[in-house]
Amino acid sequence: MRVLFIGDVYGAPGRKYLSEQLPKLKQEYKPNIIVVNAENSANNGRSITEDYYLELMKSGVATITMGNHVWGNPKLKDFIENAHIIRPANYYDAPGKGYDLIRYNDKKLLVINLLGRTYLDSNLENPFLVADKIISEVEADYILIDFHAEATSEKISFAHYLDGRVTAIVGTHTHVQTADERILPNGTIYITDVGMTGPLDGIIGVDKDIVIKRFISGHTRPNKVAETKNQLNAVIMDFDAKTIERIHLEE
Repeated sequence: MRVLFIGDVYGAPGRKYLSEQLPKLKQEYKPNIIVVNAENSANNGRSITEDYYLELMKSGVATITMGNHVWGNPKLKDFIENAHIIRPANYYDAPGKGYDLIRYNDKKLLVINLLGRTYLDSNLENPFLVADKIISEVEADYILIDFHAEATSEKISFAHYLDGRVTAIVGTHTHVQTADERILPNGTIYITDVGMTGPLDGIIGVDKDIVIKRFISGHTRPNKVAETKNQLNAVIMDFDAKTIERIHLEE
């Protein structure tokens, strides 16, 4: 099974660049299943709209993972229950679901979304234990986890904890693609962060001047999506051959 995972789509620029590049990616890499992290895909970089969800479904995306900005669009709660949108499974008693089961031919792929707690939200349920519970209860041929986390140490610890028990773990959230893609000792495919899809010359998607001034002055200013050339970051994984390849495109 070949799975294309596309990193955090950020704002209108990310949506536009993904729509332009997705047909080429499908032709070149021939994935069986496409998964997209779209927790930043709304115009303000917070959550996802129903229109964009439907657009991704029409383009051939199988399921969508989210992250810490999942509830940035309050209207998501109106349609998440019946959508192929996976909110982090370690939110307690939240709308929607924390995993999706995708069928391809006679195989089942379990896709799980989890949030890290370090520097994000210590009040979340423990992602290590939530992962244990889901993989023990849901039967699948392959298991892919999008671990949306800030600290690389938490991501790597999580990966070694589940090494050999899940097929692949891909990190998201930091918006910078890492160069540590590998197969862990017990066979799990891993990368610390897939990276983002959207403005290249902003600061993780935001207008660079806003963020620089924030660091200099210490005062928070509203975010604005950067207007620069765009990038796309993704990975293509072969779950049977145990391979992972980074993808980086720029305008």
